[in-house]
Amino acid sequence: MSTAAVTSRTGIRPGEVLADLLPASRVRDTALVLGGAALTGIAAQISLPVPGSPVPVTGQTFAALLVGTALGAGRGFLSLLVYALVGMAGMPWFAGGASGFAAPSLGYVLGMVLASAAVGALARRGADRSVLRTAGAMLLGEAIIYAVGLPYLGASTGMSFGATIAAGLTPFLIGDALKAALAMGLLPTAWKFLDKK
Repeated sequence: MSTAAVTSRTGIRPGEVLADLLPASRVRDTALVLGGAALTGIAAQISLPVPGSPVPVTGQTFAALLVGTALGAGRGFLSLLVYALVGMAGMPWFAGGASGFAAPSLGYVLGMVLASAAVGALARRGADRSVLRTAGAMLLGEAIIYAVGLPYLGASTGMSFGATIAAGLTPFLIGDALKAALAMGLLPTAWKFLDKK
């Protein structure tokens, strides 16, 4: 089957992510990478403290996964890497205006770099085009963030394994489910809208 045969009437081809629908250029890619980093930094300022935890609830995780999914693995990875490196260098755009290396939640930021690449790779395989597949991609992204964030949190605070889970995972599960549900609505809807144009 030729590529033309599987292209929809709008010109959307399998293997594309939302960012690929914009005219291709290095300027576009640079703007998308920097814009994704800025979006994540802005979303991190939506921050609510969690009693008993050094990690707040933020919009940062949702933004990171959305950036990875919309930009694809390469640009998503670079975008979150820029976000992490600039924040570690002193830009106050981590949760609550924090920056540097000392935050116990830095592991979550590093996990977001990897998660953005993973969900971006899945999006290239169409994981952002249906509700169930989007849910799977978001759950995998969240799992990667926790796989890096929890050990870092435990090591940086000296908390026991149980205390780390209680402070760094349990309080966030409901919020993560809500963020995944939002992504499950937004991404497939965007593709359906574009396919109808």
